[in-house]
Amino acid sequence: MTGRRRTRTTSPLTPPRPSRGTLLYAGAIVACASLAVGCGVIPGTAGGAGDGPVKVMTWAPEKTDATNRPGMPALAKAYARWVNAHGGINGRELEVLTCNDHNDSIDAAHCAERAAHEEVVAVVGSYSQHSRSFLAPLESAGIPYIGGFGLTDEEFTSPLSYPVNGGQPALLAGLGQQLGKSCGPVSLIRPDTIAGDELPVLINSGLKSQGHAAAADQLAAEDATEYSATTRQALRHATSDPAERGCVVPALGDRTRTFMDSFRRDSSDYSKVRTGTVLGSIDQSQIDASGGRSSPYEGSYVTGWYPTSNDARWNEMRRVIKEQAFGDNRIDPTDAGVQTTWIAYTVLRKVIESLGAGEISPLTVRRTLDNGLKVNTGGLTPTLSWRFEDMIAAVDFPRLVNADVTFQVVRNGQLAADRASFVNMSKTLENAD
Repeated sequence: MTGRRRTRTTSPLTPPRPSRGTLLYAGAIVACASLAVGCGVIPGTAGGAGDGPVKVMTWAPEKTDATNRPGMPALAKAYARWVNAHGGINGRELEVLTCNDHNDSIDAAHCAERAAHEEVVAVVGSYSQHSRSFLAPLESAGIPYIGGFGLTDEEFTSPLSYPVNGGQPALLAGLGQQLGKSCGPVSLIRPDTIAGDELPVLINSGLKSQGHAAAADQLAAEDATEYSATTRQALRHATSDPAERGCVVPALGDRTRTFMDSFRRDSSDYSKVRTGTVLGSIDQSQIDASGGRSSPYEGSYVTGWYPTSNDARWNEMRRVIKEQAFGDNRIDPTDAGVQTTWIAYTVLRKVIESLGAGEISPLTVRRTLDNGLKVNTGGLTPTLSWRFEDMIAAVDFPRLVNADVTFQVVRNGQLAADRASFVNMSKTLENAD
């Protein structure tokens, strides 16, 4: 993730390499300026020229054997219908293209190539584990990436990435801090994937900030159908100190539900063990489906990026879903991906409004964001801005501007705030080793 770990070529949070992305970005600008052709950086050449619709893209994996986020592109489409039904943005219609990356690096690259071919002005509110595949085509075309899910290092290093949350780094560091105050031995169960390789470092940074020992790192198959052996191993570690209440932390994305089925069966003799996880691996719908207050999540510690899903600050998003996507069961307003897409489109709307009657292109969108546009998200995040001085002083994550997280707990079957205010993880991430 940084100069400290730069030799780890398998890390998903790979550091800026005098970075290929930076070089591609610079090369693209030079090439486009010299050839006077599109490449996504000359105003008037992309899907926002004149009075036509502003064209953007949202992508996410769907119908795969691992993580799926169908609600993100579905919400993007609903948002466009809502905007257009109310006169557009500055009178301009919003056109949203969607793409399925199938959790596959080649398909992720194809989505980015399609975005360049379609001359979109931005990729907005998207999810993919394969940033190394999709960022190079976006950088070559000069297309900004607004509001990714924050899974990989490149999303926090690419000069064309504009993250709206602290991604997995802030969540895992925050969870470590939350558990460090409440748990004895901690077992981390995470996917045996590139994207999972950095999770132990991050959760341990939070544990360390509380003077806590490092978590036991247990690898598991991303697409496993049961986790009994993994559960038993995690429980043994969590109970290695009988004087303390241990904690088990599944960070398996969609497979967290499968893990918790095994945990429910195998933990009956371990009543003192609690669980902790992050939003993205759990949401309110999962808690409801697994038994509410009798679910294995009861009492779990949860770290999120945003306020709890029943918070009034989400009311506008819920109105849009009700108006434009009522009955679309792909869109779950409690899902962190759907929430991230909503915030990313809030940013896009602010950019378009600020440009007024001017040209809307990848270049003007980037310039607007780089020059200090401030985006108020109605309290769902701190005010967002991507100037250099707004970025935290963590060399691993030079594009990270929002390190705030929320501490939550499952109480009586409901995700509830464990602390009233946001908790800023900047210092913990800056000190991560």
